[in-house]
Amino acid sequence: MPDEAGEIVTTDGEILGRHSGVHNFTIGQRKGLGVAAGRPLYVIAIDRAFRRIVVGEDAELRSTECEVRDINWISLAALIEPTRAMVKIRHRHEPAAALLTPSADPARARLIFEEPQRAITPGQGAVFYVEETVLGGGWIV
Repeated sequence: MPDEAGEIVTTDGEILGRHSGVHNFTIGQRKGLGVAAGRPLYVIAIDRAFRRIVVGEDAELRSTECEVRDINWISLAALIEPTRAMVKIRHRHEPAAALLTPSADPARARLIFEEPQRAITPGQGAVFYVEETVLGGGWIV
């Protein structure tokens, strides 16, 4: 549909092509982009407001920080101080060490991973653990 179509651009802003709707893409996607660049490209960001898909190399998918909202604390009333935990950012993600930092809003927190994580994606769940205890979980912003 023309009103859903938009541009596919590199992280440098170079227009590589067009797409038929941002709903057809997900962060980290490689196949089905509909553009050729002579090197593997991945969806780095989805800009819904401007109907733009931003693509780049695998290294550009990696990040050490994100914010989590709508947290349901399981074994804590709320996060009071920075806490080290293992975090899963999607179903099959290997838990990664991170520092949970509290926010003024008890239903939000900032995650700072010890090592860069691939394709931290807004809308996906994040679950926090200390050993076998689930601290809580929420949605990546």
